[in-house]
Amino acid sequence: MPTKRRLRAFLFVMMGVLFVASVPWYRETGDPVTLIWGLPDWVAVALGCYVGVAVLNSVAWLLSDVVDPEPGDHQP
Repeated sequence: MPTKRRLRAFLFVMMGVLFVASVPWYRETGDPVTLIWGLPDWVAVALGCYVGVAVLNSVAWLLSDVVDPEPGDHQP
């Protein structure tokens, strides 16, 4: 498996991990809310995870080989 494909696969796995980590199931009912940057802690963690997913997705796209069709060639 080429290195780029292996790295992209790893990035996709990490995106999945971040999506799972963004769910606030680690909180107990009745826990006091801690503010981080003016947001409840679970919201700040979720937003951080989503930003991380966006960055990893951008890197994965940069590693992708996208072949543009020649002018005049078009798919039906």
